[in-house]
Amino acid sequence: MLSRVLMLSSRHVGAERASIIVLDGNQAVEGALIVNDFLLERSVEHWNNVLQDGLAGWVLRNRQAVMLSDTSRDERWAQRPDDAASRTGAKSAICVPVMAREQVVGILTIVHPKPLFFNQEHLALVQSIADQAGIAIYNARLYNSLQAVTRRYRELFDDSIDPICITSLNGQILEANRQAISLTGYPAEVLAEKSILELLKLPADWLSVNAEPLGAGQTLRQEGLLWTADQSAVPVEVHVRKVAFPSGDVLQWILQDITERKQLDALRDDLMAMVYHDLRSPLSNIISSLEMLNMLLPVSDDENLRALLSIAIRSTGRMQRLINTLLDIYRLEAGQPITNRTRTEVAPLVYEAVDTILPVAENKGQQVDVQIEPNLPPLDIDTDMIRRVLINLMDNATKYTSFKGKIFLSVCRKGDRVEFSVCDNGPGIPPDALEVIFDKFARLQSERFPKGIGLGLAFCRLAVRSHGGEIWVESKVNEGSCFTFALPVSPGDGESPSG
Repeated sequence: MLSRVLMLSSRHVGAERASIIVLDGNQAVEGALIVNDFLLERSVEHWNNVLQDGLAGWVLRNRQAVMLSDTSRDERWAQRPDDAASRTGAKSAICVPVMAREQVVGILTIVHPKPLFFNQEHLALVQSIADQAGIAIYNARLYNSLQAVTRRYRELFDDSIDPICITSLNGQILEANRQAISLTGYPAEVLAEKSILELLKLPADWLSVNAEPLGAGQTLRQEGLLWTADQSAVPVEVHVRKVAFPSGDVLQWILQDITERKQLDALRDDLMAMVYHDLRSPLSNIISSLEMLNMLLPVSDDENLRALLSIAIRSTGRMQRLINTLLDIYRLEAGQPITNRTRTEVAPLVYEAVDTILPVAENKGQQVDVQIEPNLPPLDIDTDMIRRVLINLMDNATKYTSFKGKIFLSVCRKGDRVEFSVCDNGPGIPPDALEVIFDKFARLQSERFPKGIGLGLAFCRLAVRSHGGEIWVESKVNEGSCFTFALPVSPGDGESPSG
């Protein structure tokens, strides 16, 4: 393109030579030189020297066109060996800035072998050519940038470690990268004839219900099965987002193979079941033996021995609650209903839970206050399960509350539900973790928080929801947290006087 500009320029004005330097800021990035219709190569270093010492540099700095009638009489012209009087001698020259969007993108220079050759008409013609050249250079740069972006996109798309499909808004596959082709087992040309809904066995209205409402920057996440060419099912996590293309909106599908994660989940579930079944029986025997020893031990015996026995009983009871929690999580996640419900009075249930954690709280000098609204109706619940919910919440409160801190447990009726609240004045929970803490195996990563296996709150949420209830937390950093769960009142129980 540059050589074409120079050929036209030199021929239209009868010039001997013409050059054009393309700029990036104040530096040359490339250039072209025509001498008597022959294209000569010059280095970028050469063009930068011209910009530093020659007429082109003055034009660049001043952003003005210059017409020299005699190059030997103007100090702005860098004299070359062939400019000597004994050789080609003085010349005429026109040098103009090449502009695009009010920026200097190049310098065009035209040289005629005779002095006093150029006039104002020549200057106007060269400036007109330079203006057209500026548009051409700008468009060429846009084209090169577009090609570079396209290449980069293709590299990112094809070399992604995740399978990616681009589909129309109705799910028809338009493009698929190498990983998608490998995962599905279909050749690219076959895959391009299929719908993503077919591969994922999604209903026909899935896109209209889930994908169409997606806004800019929003991503839809869902787990499912991807059916491959050999009709095997691969568990995948699907991320769908709407992308605006010049030809219209499309959907980008990122398919992450989660086979290993599913296998790990299954292994963890099997481990939980094994731990429960293999440890429950011997632990029950240990607990029974300790309780018998406690009953048979005379009151007059060594108090230190009785204290040690009490610690052993509490510790084994804690182990039993943890094992029961593991089993309950396993059962509740499998969708098993609560079968052993009984009508349970609220106050005795609460005080049993408080008695369980009271020795731990007293050892830390913590104050435990309990407030129970009178005349609460009995609840139709799995008594042991809800007791363990209360114990878990209060046990967390003792862990996170500092020495001589305060713990407050309150129970009241609100409408057709009974609400239980456990509040502390501990370090509080960061806002971005208020929902995460209820996930299985989730733990707060900070030295301020005690370590655990991350099952207690996950069990609480499963247990409360399985009873048709709700659990939530309110917290302020450095002020404390308040965990509340609500259980529905059994049908037939009228409003309490305080309701």
